[in-house]
Amino acid sequence: MNPLGLFDEYFLLERLTKLKDPLVKLDAFIDWNIFAPVLDLTFRKPENSSKAGRPPFDRVMMFKLLILQSLYNLSDDQMEFQITDRLSFKRFLKLKTSDKVPDSKTIWKFRETLIQEGIIEALFCRFNQALDDQSVFANTGQIMDASFVEVPRQRNTREENKLVKNGETPEAWKSKPNKLRQKDRDARWTKKNNVSFYGYKNHIKTDAGTKLINDYTVTDASVHDSQELETLISLNDGGQKLYADSAYTGQETTINKYGMRNMVHEKGNRYHKLTEEQNASNREKSRTRARVEHVFGFMTNSMKAMYIRTIGYARATAKIGLTNLTYNMMRCVQLNKKVDNVFLWDSYTQ
Repeated sequence: MNPLGLFDEYFLLERLTKLKDPLVKLDAFIDWNIFAPVLDLTFRKPENSSKAGRPPFDRVMMFKLLILQSLYNLSDDQMEFQITDRLSFKRFLKLKTSDKVPDSKTIWKFRETLIQEGIIEALFCRFNQALDDQSVFANTGQIMDASFVEVPRQRNTREENKLVKNGETPEAWKSKPNKLRQKDRDARWTKKNNVSFYGYKNHIKTDAGTKLINDYTVTDASVHDSQELETLISLNDGGQKLYADSAYTGQETTINKYGMRNMVHEKGNRYHKLTEEQNASNREKSRTRARVEHVFGFMTNSMKAMYIRTIGYARATAKIGLTNLTYNMMRCVQLNKKVDNVFLWDSYTQ
């Protein structure tokens, strides 16, 4: 095989651009330096620390790597391989062919540091603050919903599950530390429409106009959707419409407390059927509420993010938080036109 010529890599990258490499727009539309202060504070070294050893990888580049990993749902080993193999990934991370690529252990350690310091949510909030500073959010209404995020199912006995649910650790696991490390004691079982799910829930509050995620919280799968309503809405939402499905019925007191206009679907039962007027009202509300399904649809179909291979609440929360942040970034690409470094948000109805 002939080695690459001097301009071969350039022509290959040009070809990728013409084929509409999505990473080109993502890199161009996001000011990645807004995350630098948060990352620098997280990885700040003590003044008396040694200067010896190999210099660390650029922190913003490593954060972009995590976004890339979340977008394509890649493991740490696969991430190392794909960065080494794919020119589009290298270009996105600003790596030259001759540059050293972070290995899987470096990727794992960087992400673990963010998890231990609780920084993922701060990075999500930093990005949303940048959007808010530019008056991106429509703030005409908020949509509440939740979706299951499954994890590998545990093959436990009923007695073991009972102990775990009560916050205890089975004695047989204590003597086997390797087995214990592989047991997720935070995830829970639940059933919906006669289908069983095991894992966690991603509760989101979505801006009805832009379909951007305003805020989120993560719980185990057994927590009912409506229980996180008061956690997500605030007095800043006052005057806006709140759209939600019938799972949030009965939360009028909370909705009124924060001054929001109740647009939750009405719910009937076998003894009290909904009237034609109520059904018509629900259909009208669905025209807006259904927009949140587009959010979860992108996560499910494009990001393959509704099944994760993590153990424990902290890591699941971090993984889901990165998913929500990555979604918001990709949604920005769909909404944006950039002219002279000014973002023009010209369509809230895409």
